Amino acid sequence: MSWFESFVLGLVQGLTEFLPISSSAHLRLTAAFAGWHDPGAAFTAITQIGTETAVLIYFRKDIARILSAWFRSLTDRTMRGDHDAQMGWLVIVGSIPIGVLGLTLKDQIEGPFRDLRLIATTLIVMGIVLGVADRLAARDETGGRHRVAKERKTLKDLGVKDGLIYGFCQAMALIPGVSRSGATISGGLLMGYTRESAARYSFLLAIPAVLASGAYELKDVGEGHVSWGPTIFATVVAFFVGYAVIAWFMKFITTKSFMPFVIYRILLGIVIFALIWTGALSPHAGESAG
Repeated sequence: MSWFESFVLGLVQGLTEFLPISSSAHLRLTAAFAGWHDPGAAFTAITQIGTETAVLIYFRKDIARILSAWFRSLTDRTMRGDHDAQMGWLVIVGSIPIGVLGLTLKDQIEGPFRDLRLIATTLIVMGIVLGVADRLAARDETGGRHRVAKERKTLKDLGVKDGLIYGFCQAMALIPGVSRSGATISGGLLMGYTRESAARYSFLLAIPAVLASGAYELKDVGEGHVSWGPTIFATVVAFFVGYAVIAWFMKFITTKSFMPFVIYRILLGIVIFALIWTGALSPHAGESAG
């Protein structure tokens, strides 16, 4: 991997990680369209450490408060009813599905799941799911001619059941094209949470999974065409770009719809299928060398 490739892929990772359009799919597609080797699951997981570091800094006050309350709740029974302490446990509970499935499906994640036909399918299907979830949220928020606006849930209403559902939604993102934020935000909206609450818990829930996945994949750096230098460089690029994107996205979702992302996902999926059908793009482009 050249330094230019690592810069572009780091830029793509930073731009797409927090948007509901799938960063892993875009890394795979960028390499395929450019004629580069598939960067692989290890490169993707490690560069996500950069964007997740941006989450740690952006939500540093929330994270510090949650960690403090959680640790105190281990020895102080009176703290166990505290919302922040409960959030700590819910993040742990919600991380279980992706941990178990990530280890169980490791070979599929690094192989069959990277087929561009599957990526195109998940882009379209999850785009439709996100669109439906977004419309339901909009209907509750604005009401209508014959119905009043409905109050949606916040993170204070989050319990173990919803936390696990969020966790299984996050685990779906093991398939490139699903999108970690897209799946968890869609799940949250369908469960009746506000856009801001769904996105905030989505980002907090991703922290253990992404950091653990990145650390686990460190052993594979240096194998094949991906070396340490370009990987670290891409991770740093992803951090700076990702921080800017997350700050913009959290402001965007307070007043805007997810429909632009829905349309983008569906159109991109259709374009990929068209390119594969016409023979302009191989569904396994770059895989053999990746």
